[in-house]
Amino acid sequence: MASSVVAAAAASVIAVNGDDGKERAMSPPKLQKVDSIMEDNDHNNIPAAAAAVDNGGVRILRLEEWKEAALSLSEAFVDDHVSRYFIDTPDRPDWTKQQKWDLHVKIMEYITYAHLLRGMVVSAGPNYDCVALWMPPGNNMDDMLTILRSGLWRLKYQLSPEGRTRFFNEFFPLLHDTKAEVLGSRDDDSWYLVYIGTRPSGRGKGYARKVVEYVTAMADLEARACYLESSADVNQRIYAKMGFEVRKEIALERAEERVVMDIMVREPRKAM
Repeated sequence: MASSVVAAAAASVIAVNGDDGKERAMSPPKLQKVDSIMEDNDHNNIPAAAAAVDNGGVRILRLEEWKEAALSLSEAFVDDHVSRYFIDTPDRPDWTKQQKWDLHVKIMEYITYAHLLRGMVVSAGPNYDCVALWMPPGNNMDDMLTILRSGLWRLKYQLSPEGRTRFFNEFFPLLHDTKAEVLGSRDDDSWYLVYIGTRPSGRGKGYARKVVEYVTAMADLEARACYLESSADVNQRIYAKMGFEVRKEIALERAEERVVMDIMVREPRKAM
């Protein structure tokens, strides 16, 4: 995920001071998606190495496909412990299942849109069956314009107070600091697999391996490492088969049960 800069920027967008000096959230401006505001010629982040890699049925998505890609990820992560961590909060016991689903989808839409703007979103399968959000070396989604255009800033008022604290004050800083610690000087010179998910109807068909190996092949050509966080025990074995190794374990601590994530790194392989 993106760094703690996102949290600070989102806070600055919607925080205003009243006459009594207390901070309040302002009403959201009526912003449409990027297309109606400005030209979007800067979202095509296809790396040069892509031309030298067999796509194997993997497709790099374009900005106009954000809803389809986000819906696929929403279905894939509906029961994920990390995804539930931000919406299953004790200060919103009245939220219905539908309300939680709607918020879950919004989170995925904002994050997907940000990666279409600043990263690379790839998919395999005929119906966006598997979608992966990659952040290429040297890229991030921490700038204010991306935060505004993607809608990420809206989570500052859509999440509950506890959800905001978990998302912006705990989750983002933890991921940012851990990535910097694990990769060190290579932090900005590696491929970052931020999200990968396969919707239930597409599982067991090898789509996830395709979208991962599409980029790891590029990383090998560039002699770069790949980095990810995994929140499911079963995924550790799957990623290990693709060359990833566990480097660290981290946890989100504000719920009754800790949400554990494995930090995994794949070192580049030399061409045979």
